[in-house]
Amino acid sequence: MSPADDVRELADAYARKVDAELAAADREAPGSDVVPSSGDPYAVVMLVKGDPGPAEVAGGAALSGPDGEAARKALLALGFEEDEVFATVARPEAGIDPAALARRLRLQVEAVDPFAVVALDGVAAEILAAAFGLARVPFGREIRTLGRVLVAVDGLEASLGDPPAKQRVWQHFQALGPREPAL
Repeated sequence: MSPADDVRELADAYARKVDAELAAADREAPGSDVVPSSGDPYAVVMLVKGDPGPAEVAGGAALSGPDGEAARKALLALGFEEDEVFATVARPEAGIDPAALARRLRLQVEAVDPFAVVALDGVAAEILAAAFGLARVPFGREIRTLGRVLVAVDGLEASLGDPPAKQRVWQHFQALGPREPAL
């Protein structure tokens, strides 16, 4: 077996591990797998949307609509690569126990192991705070906890048709700071 085969085998094993952990996270909150997560299991940034929007309700994966495109553009402007993103919906269906949603999100974060987690609205910020045992994750301010950077923005999807709100959301994204180039 060549070194390239070894690397490929290791990458495949890691991907299977992450997939199994994400499936276990969904089982933590029955009904939460109604909107599939999407993106890279090696993600540097995890995007968390509170409730499903039109694209997700129509059967798309998490952040498959214009809000996902806007979030990725913001991350690109900050120096993150487009393929370094994992997306999930924190409360994919109404009526799921809030404590179970917090446990599910925490397990998802631990499975993907991103550098930063960005809550894209108030619902996501609330569930993210509960997942990490915090009183809150304030909009536009970086919180560092347990080796992660947490940032919340105030209503990405709702801001898309409102230029002043869109500017405010961009300012919140900037709490991530520009990403330093890799060595």
